[in-house]
Amino acid sequence: MLKTISPLLTPDALHALASMGHGDDLAIVDANFPAAQVAQQAGARLVQIAGADAPAVLAALLPLFPLDTFVPQCAWTMQVVDDARTVPPPVAEFRKLLRAAGENEPATLERFAFYEQARRAFVILRTGEQRKYGNLLLRKGVVATD
Repeated sequence: MLKTISPLLTPDALHALASMGHGDDLAIVDANFPAAQVAQQAGARLVQIAGADAPAVLAALLPLFPLDTFVPQCAWTMQVVDDARTVPPPVAEFRKLLRAAGENEPATLERFAFYEQARRAFVILRTGEQRKYGNLLLRKGVVATD
């Protein structure tokens, strides 16, 4: 156990996050997401965080993970199939957490476009989220000392 770091962020997750560089993408995905297949295609690190829902993982991650400020968009969720305007409960929670952290709301991507972008992820955190559409992509920014 470490002080001020959520126990949801396992040693494997912390190592993967620390290995990321500016512009690398991270996927937080639900239990239904084809995480193993996408990770294999991407050559991404797959880390299981089975005991937590996706918003809890985002909440644990936000204090440690800088989002990219050099691009217009640094977060994306998956659109509901055949109803892009619907906001599923996990997405509403993602939006609330990002706003509370001073970040912009995530953009949305059509299902297959989301899969395609997830195939470029450096890390995939597969959660125990059982609600549909509990998927979020984040682009890592920089930690500046100046």
